[in-house]
Amino acid sequence: MDPLKAQQQQQETKLHFLDYWRIIRIRKTVILAVFFLVVITSTVVTFLLTPAYSSTARIKVERDQTDISGISGQQNPLGYDPYFIQTEFEVIKSEVILTNVVADLENGVKQASYAPAVGEEIRNMFVYGGRPLTDSEKMEVVKNRIDLRTVRNTSLIDINVYAGSPGVAAAIANSVARTYQKYRLDQRKMLTTEGINALQDRLNEQAQKIHEAQTNVDYWRVKCKVSDYMAGGSQPTVLITAETLRHLEQLRIESQAQLVSQQTLLEKLNTMKEDPDKLAGAIPTSGIQDQLLNSLLEQRTVAEQRLVSLKKDYGPDAKELQQASNMVDDLKNKIKERVSDILAGLDTHVASLGQSLTNLQTEVEKAVKTDLDKAAESQPYWEAKQRLDDLQRFSQVLFMKIAGEKTDLGLPKNSMVEVIDTAKPIMKPVKPNKALNIGLGIIIGLVVGVGLAFFIEYLDTSVKTIDDVERALGAPVLGVVPQNVGILLDEGAESPHAEAYRVLRTNLLFSRKDDKLNTLAVVSAGAGEGKSTTVFNLAAVFAQSGQRILMVDSDLRRPTLHKMLRVTNSIGLTNYLLKQNTLEEVIQTTSLPSLDFMASGKLPSSSLGILSSAQMRDLIGELKQHYDFIFFDSPPVMGVSDASILASEVDMTLQVIQYRRYPQPMNIRAKQLIEKVGGNLVGIVLNNINMSQDESYYYYSGYYHDYYSRNEDQEPTPTGSGEQDKV
Repeated sequence: MDPLKAQQQQQETKLHFLDYWRIIRIRKTVILAVFFLVVITSTVVTFLLTPAYSSTARIKVERDQTDISGISGQQNPLGYDPYFIQTEFEVIKSEVILTNVVADLENGVKQASYAPAVGEEIRNMFVYGGRPLTDSEKMEVVKNRIDLRTVRNTSLIDINVYAGSPGVAAAIANSVARTYQKYRLDQRKMLTTEGINALQDRLNEQAQKIHEAQTNVDYWRVKCKVSDYMAGGSQPTVLITAETLRHLEQLRIESQAQLVSQQTLLEKLNTMKEDPDKLAGAIPTSGIQDQLLNSLLEQRTVAEQRLVSLKKDYGPDAKELQQASNMVDDLKNKIKERVSDILAGLDTHVASLGQSLTNLQTEVEKAVKTDLDKAAESQPYWEAKQRLDDLQRFSQVLFMKIAGEKTDLGLPKNSMVEVIDTAKPIMKPVKPNKALNIGLGIIIGLVVGVGLAFFIEYLDTSVKTIDDVERALGAPVLGVVPQNVGILLDEGAESPHAEAYRVLRTNLLFSRKDDKLNTLAVVSAGAGEGKSTTVFNLAAVFAQSGQRILMVDSDLRRPTLHKMLRVTNSIGLTNYLLKQNTLEEVIQTTSLPSLDFMASGKLPSSSLGILSSAQMRDLIGELKQHYDFIFFDSPPVMGVSDASILASEVDMTLQVIQYRRYPQPMNIRAKQLIEKVGGNLVGIVLNNINMSQDESYYYYSGYYHDYYSRNEDQEPTPTGSGEQDKV
């Protein structure tokens, strides 16, 4: 697997809670430093801040309205406004209010309305550096001291003011409340007054127009000869021509109806001429009242009854019967004559009605023509009169509006802004809140410290855990070495640190694929990762087990092993490779009988590539025959070619990585360089582990450390100088 891909997979691995705790333990110095810095800073600033006092005035605000219903009877005709309270917040903090507040405070100081101490502090509040502040600066000073808040689900506003003394805070809060209340009332009165004045001007203009329109109406009345004497009223009277036409039309209709009725009656009666008796009987019932005809009909009836009676008593030739019969005939003739006269009179009456109807129709036609002519002539008058009526109605509306506004102007409006609670001096300061500030400092310091620790950990791409190494480099970790490890030859075979190298020796032996592989180069990506100490202590552990060991200091540029053994570096590897000395002359013995040492020797500047020579390969082959294991100390892989050359010539290579020193990509690159030259990387050694901070390494090295410490009945103590080999 590509090591870079392995690194990406590692970053995507979910962190356990213990991983977070490990980061906190490792970075506790940063966390504590930031924590104490923030807490101390917040505490000092809190105690250095000038105490501030607060005072609150509470007001109730409503939209523009009177205390009682006005002429219209509506208190809030515009409806609910969800932004009203927020708008009033901005009004209270506006220049028009704050300017008046400043003036009110200064007038109070001049008139000695406040206590001497309060007045003096208000005066000093408007002075800075010995000079009086400008009006805008004074307004800004007051504005910065005001904090407006609303009481939830109410129309109440709390005016909170902060100042250096309780009296000043109360004075400013009450001044803001009074000034805002006066502003609202004055603003409403001013707007209403201006509106009334505008309406009054319009009413005056309207009166002038009405006067001109009335003059025009009078002119056209005379010119058109209109008899509308009630023209000044709300409705015009009916003209004579129109009344005459109406009367004539009514007469015509009545005459026509009467003519039709009489003609119909005459036609009906004429159809009965063949039966005189029936005709004579129908006339009285048809509505024609004729006394003579009625008398004759009664007489005939009596005569006929007498004739019928005489016929019973007398014979047909009797004189009385003959007289009675003659009387009946005579009455019939008279009735016939009278009916003829009535029909003739009815015919004459019908003819008269026809003539009268013709005359009435003629008069109506003349009256209609006269009326049309008169209407056309009087049209300008009626148009002028209509315009006059419109102007008078609009003038009446304006007059009623002005009267209503004047009435509303005089009504009380105290409910628009009502001071519910006046501000009272409160002697306990509200700022700074020492407990809150210090508590917040503790919380913020802790949060910032932990956050900074995690941020530093995020930026730190160095090796942290065994899993990091194995995932990123794809190589096993053979040993874990704690901090403060010294030289085992000085500490002794029973040193607690020796067990870490014994574990490394055991893992190294089991990692060999062939027992003939006995040459090992210890390399590192950069300087100071502890490879020289690792070579020395690992060789000592092997030697203590009875094996014949040789240490070769092949770091020709910065040799270190001779300093650990406290021997000279005047003769060594370079002298042999340059054929200046024999092998027996360059190998030195140590205090440990089975451990020999070959120093690096002095390197001439003309022989920098000496490790890649055939003499070096021959030397390695010869040493393999005389020693069980040969350990080579090498320079850093990055930037120096000697380590790569050496890794390609020995049987095995062991890479040392110092805990939390270099970024992982650097270690990955070192491993790639070893593999490119054909080196056999058998594993990794994690060096300089801080066991007290990182508990994840306890079971690798801490157990035996505690075990040896308990056997000695004492607490473990550091044996090194606090810093390993700085190669």
